[in-house]
Amino acid sequence: MTETPVHDRVAATPFPSSGRAKGYERRAVDTFLARAREAFESDEVGTLRSSEVRGVAFPLVRGGYAVTAVDAALGRVEDAFAAREREHALSRLGARAWVAETRDTAQVVLDRLRRPRGQRFERVGILRYGYRVDEVDVVADRIARYLAAGDPVTPDQVRSVAFRMQRGGYRETQVDAVFDAVVEVMLAVG
Repeated sequence: MTETPVHDRVAATPFPSSGRAKGYERRAVDTFLARAREAFESDEVGTLRSSEVRGVAFPLVRGGYAVTAVDAALGRVEDAFAAREREHALSRLGARAWVAETRDTAQVVLDRLRRPRGQRFERVGILRYGYRVDEVDVVADRIARYLAAGDPVTPDQVRSVAFRMQRGGYRETQVDAVFDAVVEVMLAVG
């Protein structure tokens, strides 16, 4: 008996259409969510990681799924995988080692975000576009207050942040990597 490919076993998802606007390609979303469900139900930690869910990207097409609805669902899927990863890490490492590892990551991020405004991330060349420095610094300040003093910030707020572009701005990949680490710390502490 041959195994039916994941994309052929995809059930209809309840996401609204983007209408005439661009949205996520339906088949790509359905296939990924079927893969995520299969990985989660397998109870094997590591077949799909929360960071992979956070990093997934879908083609934009007219009449696809509404982006905000899919992104909200992906946030919930990421949270579920992160909770499972947290439980696995606690059982494997023990609470003390796991807390120390998470604290170390949080400290590295906090040290980066406490750098002087305008110097927190590498800049692209003056003729290239990067994230607006002032906007990134505002968000970085808020995250630093969360890490240092527990000011309220949610993983969804960090996931959904978007920055305008400017010449000579912060390098996108570096900012994104640090903010991904922030989400991982937030999800690790639950």
